Amino acid sequence: MTESSSYEPPKVWTWDTESGGRFANINRPIAGPTHDQALPVGDNPLQLYSLATPNGVKVTVLLEELLALGHSGAEYDAYTINIGEGAQFSSGFVDVNPNSKIPALLDTTTSPATRVFESGAILVYLAEKFGAFLPTDPSARAECMSWLFWQMGSAPYLGGGFGHFYAYAPEKYEYPINRFAMEVKRQLDVLNRNLAEREFLCGDEYNISDMANYAWYGNLVIGEIYSAQEFLDTASYTHVARWARQIDERPAVKRGKRVNKAWGPEEEQVIERHSASDLD
Repeated sequence: MTESSSYEPPKVWTWDTESGGRFANINRPIAGPTHDQALPVGDNPLQLYSLATPNGVKVTVLLEELLALGHSGAEYDAYTINIGEGAQFSSGFVDVNPNSKIPALLDTTTSPATRVFESGAILVYLAEKFGAFLPTDPSARAECMSWLFWQMGSAPYLGGGFGHFYAYAPEKYEYPINRFAMEVKRQLDVLNRNLAEREFLCGDEYNISDMANYAWYGNLVIGEIYSAQEFLDTASYTHVARWARQIDERPAVKRGKRVNKAWGPEEEQVIERHSASDLD
């Protein structure tokens, strides 16, 4: 479907109609809580409030990888935040993340407890706290941080751009789909060229930049978000596909992808996670 007429923006934009699409009922141009509700707090050192979307998966994968290395201090309670019902606008969640987006982390081992929001910030915080999955050599650390921030800056074109107009918008329009498909393919080419010469994004060592990019681009290529493999010809990005499959086979990744998952086969769902036994 193509546009039949052009849109003339008003002099002053006003919010008088829903934006449409899958998430229309929760989109709004203002911040802050809509209702009073405290967040649950478990007994583990770390409290995670999230959902198993790509941004949420980044953090649960890292936590499961840290536990696999023997970092018992990375034990965590994970509570599902149902964004479709507006749980991210509760007073308790807004206290942890004023931006009302998942994931949000509360580290109760500090006094007062430390809140961390934005998935990239959480990855860096945890990697530094436990001294794992973040290189210490200045050059290697810079490379890792570059690919991490590349993902943070690029993924909105994939999620809010391509994903919205291709998968969630109430109507399909040629221009935005073509515009964002072109950009996503360019991004896949960036990754593919880099991974042609490296096992992981930064070289031989798997780190938080791989976890962050895998959650979005890896899952796109292996077909777990947007069902756009054929449309984007993701199979042609052979090095990205190899890297994505390699990470997808890691036991900690398999566990992390199930945490806070509230859809799909029941045996894959872990609505709340309080101990390793919840993933058995």
